[in-house]
Amino acid sequence: MPQKTYPMTAAGKEKLEAELKELKLVKRPEVIERIKVARSYGDLSENSEYDAAKDEQSAVEQRIAQVEQMLKYADVIDADSVDPNEVSVGKTVTYTEVGEDDPETYTIVGSDESDPLNGKISNDSPIAQALLGKHKGDTVSISTPGGSFDVVINDVKA
Repeated sequence: MPQKTYPMTAAGKEKLEAELKELKLVKRPEVIERIKVARSYGDLSENSEYDAAKDEQSAVEQRIAQVEQMLKYADVIDADSVDPNEVSVGKTVTYTEVGEDDPETYTIVGSDESDPLNGKISNDSPIAQALLGKHKGDTVSISTPGGSFDVVINDVKA
């Protein structure tokens, strides 16, 4: 079965690498130390500090595994290597909804990089899925859970 790839920008990959380093070199040792201290309190069956530390250890180890998986199968998209007028991961697209005057601008990024409040939408989002592969000047129909609408792509920038 083919392995899932994780499209991302170079900046997104660097951010994940930094997070992995932080998790392994800082968070993991901190949690191990908290477990040691909690063990020293005695009876583990009624030790809430120990339970909390073990839960945190589990969460840290799960995140480490997730980030390692994402980095192992990272598909770093070089937006500069794609047609300058084509929408792709790593590019910023400006569009105007048909019948509206105000343009909207989003940068399409990998799912782990998304931050809609700061104009970064996941490549897995309905809007990005509709826009990917389209070109400046195209009219695109976008279907979202809130309904469908048409947009005209005004600009695409790397």
